[in-house]
Order: sequence, then C-alpha cells, then structure tokens
Amino acid sequence: MKMTDNSDLKILIADDEPLAAERLQMLLARIKDVHLVGTAHDGESAVRMAEALQPDLVLLDIAMPGLDGIEVARALSSQGQSPAVVFITAFDQFAVAAFDVAAIDYLMKPVDAERLARSIDRARAYLRAKAEQVHEEAPTAASPWLEEFWASDLSGLVRIASRDIDRVTAERDYMRLHVAKRSWLIHHSMSALEEGLNPELFVRLHRSAIVRRDFIAGFTRNASGRWIARLGDGNEQPVGRLYADQVRAIAGR
Repeated sequence: MKMTDNSDLKILIADDEPLAAERLQMLLARIKDVHLVGTAHDGESAVRMAEALQPDLVLLDIAMPGLDGIEVARALSSQGQSPAVVFITAFDQFAVAAFDVAAIDYLMKPVDAERLARSIDRARAYLRAKAEQVHEEAPTAASPWLEEFWASDLSGLVRIASRDIDRVTAERDYMRLHVAKRSWLIHHSMSALEEGLNPELFVRLHRSAIVRRDFIAGFTRNASGRWIARLGDGNEQPVGRLYADQVRAIAGR
C-alpha cells in the first residue's frame, strides 16, 4: 500500500453493527488527514471492497457473519498490496487465532477516541516503514519462525515479540511467556512452540520450559548431578534428563 506523508490515509470500516460503524465514522471525522472510502457490513463485502478501493487501513470487526475478521485479514494478506489491519472487537478470546495475522493493533469496543487516534498514528508509521523497506530492500522470503504472539491483558490484547521473550514455562494447557518482570498466558502447546521458535535463539531445557539462549548465564549441577541453568534474572531452570545434551551443545563440550 503506497502512502506518502502528505496524502490522506484511506480507511475502510468493516463492522456488521450499524451503531458501531457509525461511531467509528464520527470518531474518524475528528482526525486530520484521513479519508473514509467505504463501510462494509460483512466479511465477504469487506474483501470485495478492499480489492476495489485499495484502502491503506481496514478497521476490522472480528465477529461478523460469513467470513469473520480473522478470515478477512487472511484474505487481505494475500493481495498484492495488502492494507494495514486494526482489529476491533468486544471480546478478547481471539488472541490465539491472531498468531499468524499481521494486525497493527487491537481496539476493544466501545472504541475510545484517543485510543483510535493512537492506532491511526501506528498505522501511518507502519505503512511508511513498509514503503521504505520495499524501496530499499530486495524481496526476501518470509521467516518460517514465529515472530510475535498476542496475549490477553487487563486493557485488552498485547503484542509480544518473540525476540523479547526470556523463557516459556508450561502451566497445564497454557504456556506462560516471561518478558522481564512481566508474564502472559497463551493457549498453545510446548511442542508447537519448540517447533515454531527459532532454534538459533531458543532452546528447550525441560519438557515444561524453553529458554532464550542468550538469557542463560551459566550451568551448575545439583547434588544428584543434574544440570541447573542459571538465568539472567537470577532464577534457576532445572534441565530435564532428556535435554542434558543441550547443555553440552551450548557449552561446546
């Protein structure tokens, strides 16, 4: 999607609730340098209108009849010049389904005017960076590794970059992502995360733990001879017997 600093941001609204769509229109009217190109009321029409109108940004409801917002976003991502997407929803349980959808932001209904304005600014920055990247770099293959996660937060949903995760620990059917002093739960399996995370950055040390390699400060042995990983935050992670070879591989022994 091509957009210059001096051009209006072309926006398409896709929401099956007339009042919610009308509220978005009113809020957008207060924001400078945006142009509403259309409003779709179901997923199929959203895809058709996006193909015809070529918006820079789609404000996309998730729960819609026919194609839902996640399916619409996937369809849009297959277009040659796909628009930026901001999801708008009254629910927060769609975080897991959004792993592979490159959304710029999530807004919870009812949408706050200031929060919408921040999303618009984020979309502008994203589109400028995307245009510069296309101009400066040759096309490269998409990364085969998981690069981000979406997790529930008190304020809605939060994006977590994989490279920022210190470690992952299992809690029954959930995985806890630890980033500095904070952590978030996601509904995922440990085996899927082990396959999806870049092995050059992460290593599995236990059936219930994956650790970022550069977060490991060292290894010690306990009284029974089992390895213990010392982590960058001062915590310790026992190394499972099945993963003892990882210690030797990391240490080059």
